[in-house]
Amino acid sequence: MILKKAIYYAAGVAALSAAAAVCVIALAFALHAALAPQIGVAWASAAVAGAAALLILALALALLARGRGPRPKPGEDRDLTSRLIDLAREKPLIAAGAAAAVAAAAAVALRNPKLAAAVLSAILAGRATKK
Repeated sequence: MILKKAIYYAAGVAALSAAAAVCVIALAFALHAALAPQIGVAWASAAVAGAAALLILALALALLARGRGPRPKPGEDRDLTSRLIDLAREKPLIAAGAAAAVAAAAAVALRNPKLAAAVLSAILAGRATKK
């Protein structure tokens, strides 16, 4: 049910994106056709490219402005991911060490799949007893 809904959303977004792309291309052709008799074909092409660059810049600035979420208050509890990102920004050496430890654990797991299966089954068994 959830996967079906996600597929419908993805199809809707793809359809809207395709429609927007067709509209933008049609507007570019119309702008070129309107400007070509007055300023020439080469300058009309340059004007269309400039208009496209301005459109992309405006969209990027709008998305950048909306992308900044509210900052959490200093005493407010945050999730684990945001705390880990803040830790990595404050102490990059610790973050690099943690990344190296994860890479080493992944290398061990790839070389010894029996050990990885044992650890995974122990984790899953521990979760099953808590429920």
